[in-house]
Amino acid sequence: MARYAATPANEAKSARCRGGDLRVHFKNTVETANAIKGRKLLNAVRYLKDVQEQKQIVPFRRFNRGIGRHAQAKVFRAPSGRWPAKSAKYLLDLLKNLQANAEAKGLNPEELVIKHIMVNAARKHRRRTYRAHGRINEYMSSPSNIEIIASEEEHKIEKADDSKAVVFQNRKQLAAKRLRAAGHK
Repeated sequence: MARYAATPANEAKSARCRGGDLRVHFKNTVETANAIKGRKLLNAVRYLKDVQEQKQIVPFRRFNRGIGRHAQAKVFRAPSGRWPAKSAKYLLDLLKNLQANAEAKGLNPEELVIKHIMVNAARKHRRRTYRAHGRINEYMSSPSNIEIIASEEEHKIEKADDSKAVVFQNRKQLAAKRLRAAGHK
């Protein structure tokens, strides 16, 4: 069994999947993974399909040197973004695997939220390209390792209404209150 970087709070209510040495660009995949983090599983699937069709954009926040500006990125309050189709395809495949793992555990895919998603750079694949004057340069790819953990969202309990809420005051505030009560400004 593979080691994951994070452990879910409730193992029985969560599902996970991972992919290793995937031939997809590391930087594009990091940005795409950050875009779906915290989303519900089915929402993330819909979003990635829209990215493949260029209906929605992936905002590039970290690896954004030389990335062009696009109007679709205004929704995310980011000036630049792209539509990394190959990263979206690989992440869709992993989300499909995650959904199957969740259904095998008896979890409801509609309630699953992506709590943890991590993309690491895998070992580079070496090739070479031939240049002028008999020189040779490296021509390396940057594959990725991806792991995803999704958990069923806990139903939040409404906080009771405390009409007698105690307000904490420090010594300075208490002294000012005493002075006002004594009649000083």
